[in-house]
Amino acid sequence: MIRSRSLRLMLAVVFVFALSFPAFAGHGQTETPKKGILLVAFGTSVPEARVSLENIGKEVAKAFPDTEIRWAYSAAIIRNKIKRTENMIVPSPATALAQMGDEGFTHVAVQSLHTIPGQEFSDIKKTASAFNGIPKSISHIAVGAPLLNSPADVANMAKVLPTLIPAERKKDEAVIFMGHGTHDPGNIYYPGLATYLQEQDRNIYVATVEGYPALDNVIPKLKAKGIKKVWLMPLMSVAGDHARNDMAGPEDDSWQSILKKEGFKVQPVLKGTGEYDIVVAQWVAHLKKAFNSL
Repeated sequence: MIRSRSLRLMLAVVFVFALSFPAFAGHGQTETPKKGILLVAFGTSVPEARVSLENIGKEVAKAFPDTEIRWAYSAAIIRNKIKRTENMIVPSPATALAQMGDEGFTHVAVQSLHTIPGQEFSDIKKTASAFNGIPKSISHIAVGAPLLNSPADVANMAKVLPTLIPAERKKDEAVIFMGHGTHDPGNIYYPGLATYLQEQDRNIYVATVEGYPALDNVIPKLKAKGIKKVWLMPLMSVAGDHARNDMAGPEDDSWQSILKKEGFKVQPVLKGTGEYDIVVAQWVAHLKKAFNSL
């Protein structure tokens, strides 16, 4: 009886002591949060286009000099292609997060490097949500918004994009920014951006490969204004396959070929938005918000 009472007293003391020091890890050591960043791009199979991703990585490292940075590609078709053609493995967001959890990361900010909040971004959020709070793994995950995710983002980028246009472009020459486009509701950001840009410069347009507005929606407007020359610029983080083939390729169905057939002179610019620090700054701002919420 006395032993039983002593045992209960000892357990009570241990319990109170444990409550006083809640952040304990194994072997009596205090748990120290390990924070990391996971940058998630759609990906590219064009080696020359990765200069954009390298620049984004450089700018993120400058903003977070003491934080480890990892990468993932959200597009399985891109991951499989570079594995096959370059023998290079880039993880999916799920694989990258699982690996970070195994390595002891407790707090991870996942930053989308997509342009709009489309299906790719929705999938990233679902993946992050599945990992959030897994015992003995990542306990806190926050997801940073894509480039355009609010009216303020659109208004800011409408001021930024005109500054990226080469100085040789004349005011009576049109500029078309090529976006990817999607059937997801997030596509609304493209016509929204186009409206904002028109307030900055009536000869700047936005068109998409797979959404609205399309190139066919823009061409009649160019003809109505008597435009003679058109500049083509990617509204994508990298100047990859879409920029080099769908926009500026020699095939008959490329934007460059179509516009030339319509009588326009065409000047493509093969630079992804990730190559411009002023654009990357908006992704970094979203990342800071996510990171600070961890």
